[in-house]
Amino acid sequence: MVTDEIKFSGHPNVLATHPRTIEITKDNYLTKEGNCIIGINANKACNDINQQLRWLITQDNIPIKFEIIVGNLSFEIIGRGNSKLTLSDPHDLVIRTSNYMSPRTASINCNKAAIHIPRDIILLLQDSNTTGSLIISANDSR
Repeated sequence: MVTDEIKFSGHPNVLATHPRTIEITKDNYLTKEGNCIIGINANKACNDINQQLRWLITQDNIPIKFEIIVGNLSFEIIGRGNSKLTLSDPHDLVIRTSNYMSPRTASINCNKAAIHIPRDIILLLQDSNTTGSLIISANDSR
């Protein structure tokens, strides 16, 4: 199992109502229009993911697991890798239920989006003093 961790902070404008995506950003602010963003001040974006995990994410149909951890609560999302993912964005990381790809996309065909995150986790993330982690993992079966 290959893993990486992205640490991020909450913000009062975290809504998590988007039906197709989840985003974490290095930005230090959030407007209510960013309804897919669950964390700001992230310490990593797509292009910061460790090399071994980047390689796995860019393999077709590799299952990619994302675990959002806030306090003692957690939420799991399963997505897919794809050889067309570039993971080149230096600022954001987005996971998508669709197969849309951009430099910010870290996984496609995910089984959940921001709207599916339990509201008790979102309530915690609406506090600027809250920190969370996004653990990304995949099996290297080479």
